[in-house]
Amino acid sequence: MTGENITFAAARAGQAQRLGQAIRTVAAAAADLAGDLSGPGPIFTGIGASHAAACAPVWTLRARGVHSWRLGAGDYPLPFPASEHPVIGVSQSGRSAETLAVLESVESARRYAVVNTSPSPIAAAARVVVDIGNIPDSYASTVGYTATVAALGILADAWDGGTVDAGWHDMADVLHETERLLAEPVRQLASVFARASSADFVGAGPSVGSAEAAALLFREVARIPATGMGTRQYLHGSMESAGDGVHVLFGEAREAEVAATLAAAGHQAILVTNEAIMAGPNLAIVRLPARATAAPAQRVILEALTMQILVAAVAEQRAVEIEEFVFHHPDTKVPAGTPGT
Repeated sequence: MTGENITFAAARAGQAQRLGQAIRTVAAAAADLAGDLSGPGPIFTGIGASHAAACAPVWTLRARGVHSWRLGAGDYPLPFPASEHPVIGVSQSGRSAETLAVLESVESARRYAVVNTSPSPIAAAARVVVDIGNIPDSYASTVGYTATVAALGILADAWDGGTVDAGWHDMADVLHETERLLAEPVRQLASVFARASSADFVGAGPSVGSAEAAALLFREVARIPATGMGTRQYLHGSMESAGDGVHVLFGEAREAEVAATLAAAGHQAILVTNEAIMAGPNLAIVRLPARATAAPAQRVILEALTMQILVAAVAEQRAVEIEEFVFHHPDTKVPAGTPGT
């Protein structure tokens, strides 16, 4: 199996099965690499969806008292400063130019990589490589994203003698059942985007990554200007520009309060939560199954699933062709044959 591009619909249709395969592959790799997954906590670096995927794993590590960070691969000067922390380059394609540049600026002993495509330049540059399995994915990432979240989540669980959460063993089944339960209710929410000029995606804690990934997905797939951010950032001014867009929030009590405030002011709000909260005028509720209270990265995967369902329906409603990007940039990916140094 190779990591070729397939359609958005095909990637989603096979997502549960491929996610299960990726989880088994990474769990086995984590056991084999136990000696390398130790010591000072990792610094995750990536771009786009790969950067968003590291949010919940960093939360997991910090909740265990392990210092860990995620950094945008193109946002800081190089060479990367010397430290005792390993640097994990996250890239589904294994060809992200910015991520490769960071890794190549780090001494070889600290170079780690989590990639879907191997061999690849980033895999070649790293001393320790976790290969998700060359999973076929859509142009706007679906299973590549959820499998990357799973891989990073398993590594965060296992780091420095930790225990891999038992919930990963049946995560693929949970994803499949969640889609069965939520597909139609979530598709029906596409109508609130009919005249939306923009969308805000807001999440708390590990779900900040969900907000970022959802905003990227809606820009790529539905061509809707969108922004993703954390709840506290949203409350510090960004909420003031709420207008004729849609506001999607991931979380519990505080996010429910924000959603209700927006709805009461006449703005369309959608709350993705595992709490028993009632819908109301301008307020729709997507209630995740109880399993969503488990490991942060597992919840994030289910949040990503709901956004995949929703954005596909919105794109269909808007008659947007979702299999190709509008703009192409020659400097964001290095050639597949470029060796790491």
